[in-house]
Amino acid sequence: MADLGADLGERATLVQFSTAFCQPCRATRRVLADVSELVPGVAHVEIDAESRLDLVRRLDIMRTPTVLVLDSTGNIVKRASGQPRKADVLAALAGAVSHVSSQNPDDM
Repeated sequence: MADLGADLGERATLVQFSTAFCQPCRATRRVLADVSELVPGVAHVEIDAESRLDLVRRLDIMRTPTVLVLDSTGNIVKRASGQPRKADVLAALAGAVSHVSSQNPDDM
């Protein structure tokens, strides 16, 4: 996923689609920032859904927040809508780091 506008993490990347007035997006930002600081090699990228409608349409983002977990090569291995729990994000990352790419991403 080269068109994020940001560098991928060495081991995994947490991509968050947000909108300006989304309250759960703020809490999600905190959770993902905490996790990316806690786990070495993990990057957190936040994308404003309203300014990146091209990605929203291509990736079938239906609501915010939506979080995608990318493996080290940029393949989507997990996706979830709504505010995630920190434990769920950590579990998803564990799978992404050891993930062998597949065509269908798992839900968180």
